Amino acid sequence: MSTATGARLLTRRLCVDEDEFDALAEPWGRLHRACRAATPFQSHAWLSSWWRSYGRPGRLRVLLVRDGDRLVAAAPLMRVHRPLPALKPLGGAISDFADVLVDDSVREAGTEALVAGLGELAATALIDFGEVRPGACLEGVHARWRGPRRALADSACLELPGLPMEELLQRLPAPRAQRTRAKLRKLAKLGVESRIVPPDEVEASVRTLLHLHQLQWSGRKVTSEHLRPRFREHLLRAMRPMVTAGEAVVTEFRLDGEVVAADLTLLSGTLAGGYLYGAHPRLRERKVDVATMLLDACTRHTGGEQRRALSLLRGNEPYKHHWRPEPVANRRFLLARGRTRPLLAAAVWDASARRWAKERLRERAARREGGGPSSE
Repeated sequence: MSTATGARLLTRRLCVDEDEFDALAEPWGRLHRACRAATPFQSHAWLSSWWRSYGRPGRLRVLLVRDGDRLVAAAPLMRVHRPLPALKPLGGAISDFADVLVDDSVREAGTEALVAGLGELAATALIDFGEVRPGACLEGVHARWRGPRRALADSACLELPGLPMEELLQRLPAPRAQRTRAKLRKLAKLGVESRIVPPDEVEASVRTLLHLHQLQWSGRKVTSEHLRPRFREHLLRAMRPMVTAGEAVVTEFRLDGEVVAADLTLLSGTLAGGYLYGAHPRLRERKVDVATMLLDACTRHTGGEQRRALSLLRGNEPYKHHWRPEPVANRRFLLARGRTRPLLAAAVWDASARRWAKERLRERAARREGGGPSSE
């Protein structure tokens, strides 16, 4: 298959073989670095490791676009059958952002090639991309789509500007900034030390992080997927190559010579995202503000010459709002052809029904908390 755009002829093909996808690490890495909109969740190490933990044989569908031998665009997808026949992005629920990749140097031609290739795939399945961050390459695909399409609201993320800690503090009300500075001084007084873990120690550090994460949430509600072996195996596979490539950083925090906390931050050219952390309960017993400690560490990767936004990723936890972040709304893009228009309509109806049900649950919870009458 080929797409002609002006004097440029791009070729495209569909990769369905797991070994072929695994072998794309080097060209995929070049493409990822050449795409300014890319997030860490589109890196080859993340996606290929995710597929090995969560993928199902026979369902891999990765659309590849080349300019000669150079990979210039890609859409990492998989086939699903429930609740509707669809092609969804690799990365699943454990990835905060989904997107396609397009080399910035061939943005127009690469996007058109993806539109053509995805158009052929959409003849038999709905193209369903959730959790698309503003500014993503998929926005260009959606804008050029020549068939039925919809854009729906998806998760909200919270984001801070790429500023050093002291400048973030200046955004806060004076009393809160003063309390936060006191918390930072307490960390120094206690002797909490942080260090960035080198690549050859990453596996051991990730094991420690996951152990501390489990301790931290013991007896409390936690994301159950983070405790499962498949998630553990995914992180252990993905993190060393990502750290080596500058797509992730693992930070350990020591107190009295013991690792008492560990943080995993994912990186791209424009984004730093605090993904997962673990903290020993005795930090809270000593009244250490773990959130402040972690944010201070994350800001070391957002300033300097390469300014990165600091994303607190999905989740509306109260502690995140202490920093006055800006909400950044992800979107869900649905793309179809004439034959698959009914699938798009069904997906829109399902999304509306789920949103209605969530709103009713929130209203019930608010009535219970307020002591008001219940409709039950």
